[in-house]
Amino acid sequence: MQNKGIIISNISNMYMVEDCNSNNIIKCNARGKFKEKNITPTVGDYVNFCIIDENKNEGIIDDILERNNYIKRPKISNLTQIIFVISMKMPKPDLLMLDKQLSFAEFNKIKPIICFNKIDLVQENDINEIEKIYAKIGYEVIKTNAKAGIGIDILKNKLKNNITAFSGNSGVGKSTLINSIFSDELTKEGSISIKNKKGKNTTTNTFLYKIDDSTYIADTPGFSTFDISEIKSEELYKYFVEFKEHANNCEFVGCTHIKELNCGIKDAIKLGKISKDRYNRFCKIYLELKEKEAHKW
Repeated sequence: MQNKGIIISNISNMYMVEDCNSNNIIKCNARGKFKEKNITPTVGDYVNFCIIDENKNEGIIDDILERNNYIKRPKISNLTQIIFVISMKMPKPDLLMLDKQLSFAEFNKIKPIICFNKIDLVQENDINEIEKIYAKIGYEVIKTNAKAGIGIDILKNKLKNNITAFSGNSGVGKSTLINSIFSDELTKEGSISIKNKKGKNTTTNTFLYKIDDSTYIADTPGFSTFDISEIKSEELYKYFVEFKEHANNCEFVGCTHIKELNCGIKDAIKLGKISKDRYNRFCKIYLELKEKEAHKW
């Protein structure tokens, strides 16, 4: 009999699959046909599997169900949202990284949420100035002080019925946020690699940790250093969501929105419809992608 499940971990091609009906964890191998087709089951995949040994809770994966999205590095499927954690101070906000992350989420059709952490370390006006840029675009912004518990309940509610990854540079407070959200630890070892604690050997494997029915946290080591080079430089503007409508007003077909005159995006900046600072970061990311493309072969 076939069962439906979700892959919650993969270690050396041994897949731990959570049965969607019973919630039992079944240790599964994958059918040889996947290797023949050059397909690899991935953490986050919904799969059909059958039990081959009930006493040992062992099974075999028969089919991978259609993915909503797939991230190559680190390998994970079907994320529904990414919470991008930005520190307001120590370290200072890295908005270039944030804009890369947002374009990455848009490219992969994953809902982004921006979390401004350590809001107690700066003036409210400084926070509002940055928040205004992203809220105007339509991004959801949550302001937190993880140590004081401010904004934690709002963040926790956003996790409901989602498969969520947290992303952010080292030191932004991901570990404190996650510890604030969950009073108990997510693993028996007392920490997961999201927490990035010094002195701990962090795993290179990706795991899904179940919080409750339909709610998972994705532990994705190295997620903060993901590569956006899958995005073509000439298509980058599509993933700066507020740029798209104005790109239709460009005079030249194939406008890069960098050097050309009569560019709809540049006109929108003059009219205050697009943030000049965000446009400048777009130019930096565009040139980075262009450079990688030039040295690809």
